[in-house]
Amino acid sequence: MNITSIISPYFSRRQHKLDAYATQAEAMQRDVLLRLTHAARNTEWGILHGYHAICGYEHFAASSDIATYDSLKAYIDRMRHGEPDVLWPGRVRWYAKSSGTTNDKSKFIPVSAAALRDTHYAGGTDCCAAYLRNVGHSRIFDGKALILGGSHAPNYNLPHSLVGDLSAILIENINPLVNLVRVPRKQTALLADFEVKRDRIAREAMHRNVTSLSGVPSWMLSVLTRVLELSGRTHIDEVWPELEVFWHGGVAFTPYREQYRRLIANPSMHYMETYNASEGFFGIQDDPADASLLLMVDYGVFYEFIPLNELDSPHPTVVPLWGVETGRNYAMVISTSSGLWRYLIGDTVRFTSINPYKFVITGRTKSFINAFGEELIVDNAEHALAEACRATGAEVLEYTAAPVFMDGQAHCRHQWLVEFSHMPADTDAFATALDLALQRQNSDYEAKRAKDITLQRLELIVARTGLFNEWLSAHGKLGGQHKVPRLKNDRSIIDELLTLQGSAHT
Repeated sequence: MNITSIISPYFSRRQHKLDAYATQAEAMQRDVLLRLTHAARNTEWGILHGYHAICGYEHFAASSDIATYDSLKAYIDRMRHGEPDVLWPGRVRWYAKSSGTTNDKSKFIPVSAAALRDTHYAGGTDCCAAYLRNVGHSRIFDGKALILGGSHAPNYNLPHSLVGDLSAILIENINPLVNLVRVPRKQTALLADFEVKRDRIAREAMHRNVTSLSGVPSWMLSVLTRVLELSGRTHIDEVWPELEVFWHGGVAFTPYREQYRRLIANPSMHYMETYNASEGFFGIQDDPADASLLLMVDYGVFYEFIPLNELDSPHPTVVPLWGVETGRNYAMVISTSSGLWRYLIGDTVRFTSINPYKFVITGRTKSFINAFGEELIVDNAEHALAEACRATGAEVLEYTAAPVFMDGQAHCRHQWLVEFSHMPADTDAFATALDLALQRQNSDYEAKRAKDITLQRLELIVARTGLFNEWLSAHGKLGGQHKVPRLKNDRSIIDELLTLQGSAHT
């Protein structure tokens, strides 16, 4: 019996709704805004900002300033202590622990029951809907889904209240029926020790009929490598011949693409990117031929955008979705059914289409290098690394980069710490290829590099195997959705890594 053919019609309604994104996105977003403000009208925040009288976007935009985690932190901490009706109606019992661009080591993002339903789980459903529409003869529900998750812990010892990785929260609250079609066991999925969990996941999954994968590329790669070690096989599709698709997110897939192609030999294997953050589920790669993500406009998320070049302005331009232009970099602002209001999430995007609204993630508002006016963003770095890898036959596993500030001769440079999964034959040739590719990707970097007068050619340092994982482990972030920041405008991250490596580079 083909179980997938029986289940597939369930997704047809959503497939039609996704088609309507092309013509009804503005109306959907306006409806989301009114639904959110109406729900929160009697909360402390809603009363303070007059949500009972909100009748449209202009009124909403005038009701409050753009918020950051620091400006909402006191409210969220009260919610974590069990206080109801603060930012969202009732008590919010779940908090996604996330590292981020704040003054604190961790952020605690509220995840309400409403957001689980109308955003996070809605995103999972739509991943399946989009996939089934694109693939003619799927058997995805005839096997098991290998879903990686993090861990959680008690929240201030309040009953039934926990903090943890978003993935752990999703697994903890998932419909019990889904557990029938997923691996590993819930107890294994929620283990805190990633090394122990990696081995147990591999052992539990290797003898099952796994048809789909979901998780962060770096951590999934580690699990798949362990599966091959235990099974003695060369390729993953020898272990799971019915494997069809990998839904991936959390980090850019480009540095891992060739490694997955080596591990999974089946040319029909599908890879679909998702944009699922602690704060919400925002995008799905609905077309395998298009790397852009479809913005999910009818979930419990209302979107606004700030042009990136105005982000540090005291009065930046803020536009709703229907005010964006293609080709511009924007910082994303969200209001959600978890009580994040006009919240600057920290991610930057560029729209590639407005009918429907499709975008690519270009980086983080604080993940860039602009020490010398070069305005290098993660999107530039990812594309340049891909070019350098193609030119030299290398494969990059992890990396981070930071500035080396001016010396006595007014010279400066970027320093790249790169862990390779396949070394280039000539690391100097790789550094040159990367430097030239960055100049092609970024005209400001190219201008600063002119004639080596100020910005010198980048410096490449090869990281020893496992260095980045050691850094994550030392910071309690091994596994889950954590990753080392790719670009940093100061040397705080790279100097820690170099110290761990035992290097004297400064």
